[in-house]
Amino acid sequence: MTTFVDRVELHVAAGNGGHGCASVHREKFKPLGGPDGGNGGRGGDVILVVEQAVTTLLDYHHHPHRKATNGKPGEGGNRSGKDGQDLVLPVPDGTVVMDKDGNVLADLVGQGTTYVAAEGGRGGLGNAALSSARRKAPGFALLGVPGDAGDVVLELKTVADVALVGYPSAGKSSLISVLSAAKPKIADYPFTTLVPNLGVVTAGQTVYTIADVPGLIPGASQGRGLGLEFLRHVERCSVLVHVLDTATLESDRDPVSDLDVIEEELRLYGGGLEKRPRLVVLNKVDIPDGQDLAEMIRPELEERGYKVFEVSAVARTGLKELSFALAEIVSKARARRPKQEATRIVIRPKAVDDSGFTVVYDEVEDVYRVRGEKPERWVRQTDFNNDEAVGYLADRLNRLGVEDALVKAGARGGDGVAIGSEENAVVFDWEPTMQAGAEMLGRRGEDHRMEAPRPATQRRREKEARRGDSAQQEYDEFRPF
Repeated sequence: MTTFVDRVELHVAAGNGGHGCASVHREKFKPLGGPDGGNGGRGGDVILVVEQAVTTLLDYHHHPHRKATNGKPGEGGNRSGKDGQDLVLPVPDGTVVMDKDGNVLADLVGQGTTYVAAEGGRGGLGNAALSSARRKAPGFALLGVPGDAGDVVLELKTVADVALVGYPSAGKSSLISVLSAAKPKIADYPFTTLVPNLGVVTAGQTVYTIADVPGLIPGASQGRGLGLEFLRHVERCSVLVHVLDTATLESDRDPVSDLDVIEEELRLYGGGLEKRPRLVVLNKVDIPDGQDLAEMIRPELEERGYKVFEVSAVARTGLKELSFALAEIVSKARARRPKQEATRIVIRPKAVDDSGFTVVYDEVEDVYRVRGEKPERWVRQTDFNNDEAVGYLADRLNRLGVEDALVKAGARGGDGVAIGSEENAVVFDWEPTMQAGAEMLGRRGEDHRMEAPRPATQRRREKEARRGDSAQQEYDEFRPF
């Protein structure tokens, strides 16, 4: 049964905002009570937060679909809807959040670090909040905005100071068990360790973490064995320790060639591993043949510039020197790191000439496409079954300057205008002569501008009819007799 998962694809959906309420206060002897529709509640966010107690992404492997709760709709009597509850998802320290294309969205390191994976939609305003001196009793309310939804990839990179690398059965698990209080599975067959093991070591005044990386064999950087799956766990380490088996029973292997193979795999993997400090541990020197082999190859390794330690995890010899040497390297690496500064709040004001939207002519669809956060959100909040709500949208777009921008872009009456992306856009015939103003509204829920004749629609129909007649004429001219 799988107990360790370090990469998952998570499908997150934030809560939708609640709809606003269109209501009129009704009370005896108060025939003109006025609008009292409340606002809708905000949808809940999906938030990732680092928890030290969580060490695997297994829970999200079995349950990859996560959704926050929706906001409640507003009610009469100026009662606002309840906000949706945020969904907090605990993740291990060292989790990297990416999109499906591999772009890094967040690197979550440190207890309590958070990232909003999906933002909840805002609630719609009720007619009480929409009333004004000109629009005293709106007969509509704004709809809630849908929450964000999408897929994110979570990838765990172990946060450890020291990484033990080497061939299977080189003694990495035994070494970490005697250096720390970790209790990994230990056996004499390859690929005993199927998941990275993490232990805490105390050497004098220095406390550091040490991890072993399983399954490194030739071709690991290309996916052979378990190496490619777990090489990411050494990316954050300050020092790499090559654990070489000096008592191997395989005739085609020797410690020096093992070192060269692992170094080549680390180089091919990249990620800056080739620049990390290194130590070499000659393990299993308690065996006579192992001690003899260690004495033979040690001068060659030292000539290459490696600092070599002869240890025995079974006899527990040479461990103190190794532990303090690692502590010294880790302390120096920590001292070189830049000090963590408090997160600065950066305020980026909009440019003076930033209108908040763009108008671009789409030749393929033959429409003028309006893109911008405000216009697209306003469209999603509009109830198109209510004429007054549609008129209110026209007023907002006109005040924002969309109509002037369409004129500058070359749009004429009857041209198609699409607000939103190609996948989810609202398309309508643009009428530049349509006046904006709440003073033209009649009874609640009606807008006299919608009753006006629409010559642009008739012109478009005539244009399509002429296009059909032309096609028929060409067919009649060239059809065979």
